[in-house]
Amino acid sequence: MLLKDLPADARPREKLLARGPGALSNAELLALLLRSGLPGKNALQMGQELVDTFGGLAGLLHTGPDALKSIKGLGPAKRAELVAVLELARRALAEELKEKALLATPQAVRDYLQLQLGSRPHEIFAVLFLDSQHRLIALEELFRGTLTQTSVYPREVVVRALALNAASVVLAHNHPSGTAQPSRADEALTQTLKSALGLVDVRVLDHFVVTSTQAVSMAELGML
Repeated sequence: MLLKDLPADARPREKLLARGPGALSNAELLALLLRSGLPGKNALQMGQELVDTFGGLAGLLHTGPDALKSIKGLGPAKRAELVAVLELARRALAEELKEKALLATPQAVRDYLQLQLGSRPHEIFAVLFLDSQHRLIALEELFRGTLTQTSVYPREVVVRALALNAASVVLAHNHPSGTAQPSRADEALTQTLKSALGLVDVRVLDHFVVTSTQAVSMAELGML
């Protein structure tokens, strides 16, 4: 069935205009970007296929143009449009964090970290470097590991903090296993980095453990 053959209140464009974007499913929003499908598969079905194939929007956010080639009917133009929109989502969150104090927008921090790290297939250790007003200077992915272990060198974290003239940092790493509970190793690493950065007057404000569905604050758990 073509989208134009659906009842008016079920078509994504008409539904959005009548009820707002919040009324649309992820597949329906993607269908608006795709605009058209293939014989036997309309844009809404293609949108749902994207959601199913890449594990939801979180997975799709970390999908590049080459991976999108696996979806039949996504030509170069549609792949480019999708990648551009996903990148705009990341940048919009980054701009919000650069304009406001991170401590005043805890949910934005969680959303940003999930977008950046949540669906990575391997473990990433990242640092959000902040200025004296707790605004974001930069997020840098400093270390990459296997699914179970990451080697983090405190000296390199200190060097980057000094180079960026950071006053404080928020640490973050993902658990590809999907379990967001901090481990004893995570707690030990946090204390090591806290001590190293403290020597150069850089505060560790928090350490988040991130999965595709949540970002757990070690500070809130009293582990900092």
